[in-house]
Amino acid sequence: MERSQGRPGPIDAVVLAAGKGTRMKSDLPKVLHRLAGRPLLDHVLDTAAEAGIDHTVVVVGHEAELVRSTCARPGLSFALQQPQLGTGHAVQMGMPQVRPGGWCVVLAGDVPLLRASTLARLIDETLATGAAATVLTCVVDDAGAYGRIIKDAQGHVVKIVEARDATPEEKAIGEYNSGVFCFRTGDLAEALASLRTDNDQGEYYLTDTVAFLVGQGRQVAAVQTTDPDEVIGINTVDELAAAERLLGARGR
Repeated sequence: MERSQGRPGPIDAVVLAAGKGTRMKSDLPKVLHRLAGRPLLDHVLDTAAEAGIDHTVVVVGHEAELVRSTCARPGLSFALQQPQLGTGHAVQMGMPQVRPGGWCVVLAGDVPLLRASTLARLIDETLATGAAATVLTCVVDDAGAYGRIIKDAQGHVVKIVEARDATPEEKAIGEYNSGVFCFRTGDLAEALASLRTDNDQGEYYLTDTVAFLVGQGRQVAAVQTTDPDEVIGINTVDELAAAERLLGARGR
């Protein structure tokens, strides 16, 4: 599904793949664990390519050389995140290789079930609305440990609050951040430069870019997927097995 034709500028992706994946109880980097016989990261890279993204930067850290050698392909470059200081820091490490003047999608290397059609819709709606950023969200009864989407009365995204930093009222919100974003590249670079570590984890949160952009008077939008299964992250062997069953049921 080649979608890049007709878009008014380059669409790049930054894929976050630096984590060790301690809960997998293996020395193998999390993104190299296999789903349907292929590394998790390969599924993410395929989705990006199918959505019309022709240049992707993978941010590596744990066992960086092994990830590079396993998943290298045309149109792919790598950036090293060492030390690992959060999701915002990871994207900062990838930005020097992102082409200017277009848009940048941020993906997680351990979210392998995202459909290319959903990602293409996120990109296309970002371009159509002129938003500085768009976040892919999902609505469930209990969003658990996911970051909550805070909106104003007009339905525009105001900020994303991590669950550990949320008030009880914010935790009651069912719309959550999938971790998949599309940014105007220039706005992303500016927002990344604003990040601070004054949060519970002492890390640079990518999600804090949203409040910065809103504070600058720029629009941040949300695009929903109605299928929570396509945005699940793989953190344990049991979750990997569940993803295997979901993928099999999908017939892909």
